[in-house]
Amino acid sequence: MSQSSAGPVAGSPGATQLPPLKPGPHTRRLGSVALVATFGGLLFGYDTGVINGALLPMSEELGLNAQSEGTVTSTLLIGAALGAVSIGRLSDGWGRRKTILLLAVLFFAGTLACVFAPGLAILLVGRFVLGLAVGGASTVVPVFLAELAPYEIRGSLSGRNELMIVIGQLAAFIVNAILGNTLGHLDGVWRIMLAVCAIPAVFLFFGMLRMPESPRWLISKGRYDEALEVLRTVRSQDRADAEMGEVERVSELEAKEHETGISSVLKNKWLLRILLVGVALAVFQQLTGINSVMYYGQIILRDAGFGADAALIANIAPGVIAVVGGFIALWMMERINRRTTIIAGYVLVTIFHLLIGLSAAFFPEGSAARPYVILVLVVCFVGSMQTFLNVATWVLLSEIFPLHMRAVGMGITVFCLWMANAALSWVFPSLIASIGINGSFFSFAAVNAVAALVMWKFLPETRGRTLEAVEEDVTTGAIFTVNKK
Repeated sequence: MSQSSAGPVAGSPGATQLPPLKPGPHTRRLGSVALVATFGGLLFGYDTGVINGALLPMSEELGLNAQSEGTVTSTLLIGAALGAVSIGRLSDGWGRRKTILLLAVLFFAGTLACVFAPGLAILLVGRFVLGLAVGGASTVVPVFLAELAPYEIRGSLSGRNELMIVIGQLAAFIVNAILGNTLGHLDGVWRIMLAVCAIPAVFLFFGMLRMPESPRWLISKGRYDEALEVLRTVRSQDRADAEMGEVERVSELEAKEHETGISSVLKNKWLLRILLVGVALAVFQQLTGINSVMYYGQIILRDAGFGADAALIANIAPGVIAVVGGFIALWMMERINRRTTIIAGYVLVTIFHLLIGLSAAFFPEGSAARPYVILVLVVCFVGSMQTFLNVATWVLLSEIFPLHMRAVGMGITVFCLWMANAALSWVFPSLIASIGINGSFFSFAAVNAVAALVMWKFLPETRGRTLEAVEEDVTTGAIFTVNKK
């Protein structure tokens, strides 16, 4: 079920007729807010991607084996899981803006701890702090953007955060390649790779000092005058007034009919179902193996046949295609249904997993063509993920939950996402060592074929609808029966 930009809010009895969007100073203001907030995504991307090139020199200096390499990588991800739950919940009471300021501080402190770590123990502490920040950013920033965005462009605006994540990962790959090939002979080059992250953390902190609070969060706290003032800075006045009335109406209705928090979810079968859909979206996105490629790409390409330095350079190619795919995904967000995009994405990644596994099996080790064939297929896999799955997954997670359970829903689903990420990242070096590239990617193919079937069966559609319209249909279960077009 979709609607035009000038139409009424679909599926919402008594909904307000919203005026169409108009360009003006408010449009530029909305763009600047999105740009600053998505520095959280940039930090997310850099901190998760930098380990790709930093791990080998770090292992040499600190004497890490395959298991401790997995521990260093997964410590950030365990911190991210805990940060998604705790910091996401904190944003419900403290506000989205103040929480993002806290995240900037955590990014900076965690970076310093890693850079100056004298040994493995302090390094793990720093990685855990960075993980708290990454998990918090993965929960709070998409919600902040979704709550500020007009519904007509919510997908593309919220999706900018995922684009900034892959830009951050690409930046990490480029920095790693430059430093690894120019300063790789120096002890502690990995510390320089990690230190770069401090720069966007400073920009995020000082930028957010000038940004507004989420108007929907302000309404949930009864601060209607402040919410309207914020809306008028990012909408035309007539649109702000009409939208304010609709958000206030649904917020008051939800406050009367629902408790807040996890208790409200467990008592309503439709809320529980949308939570389970969110968990499936989050976990299957990680079981594609995308982050195994992003974290261990140098190791995969080295095992495919590249030298260590050449693998660092070749590893930039997946990062580039991820950014290109991100721009295509933003273009698709308001033109193709989320559900169609997600299902197509799982079909494509299943195909490329199979092709990577077959190539690794049939091209003998030492073959001149082997590393290049695998690199091309890895690039195709990453491009498919970024174009069809990554942006759409984060956009859906930010918009499927009603306001009264949004922080809880995002916290639980992103906690599950990061725990799946941590588990897979911890075992992946051992998996590659035991069953090789072909066995690993055949396993991914089987899991993602199942994911495509699950999404086809259960995933609802949200494109072209206000958060309030989605909220009312989720609460009544209508979204699962009439919104799968």
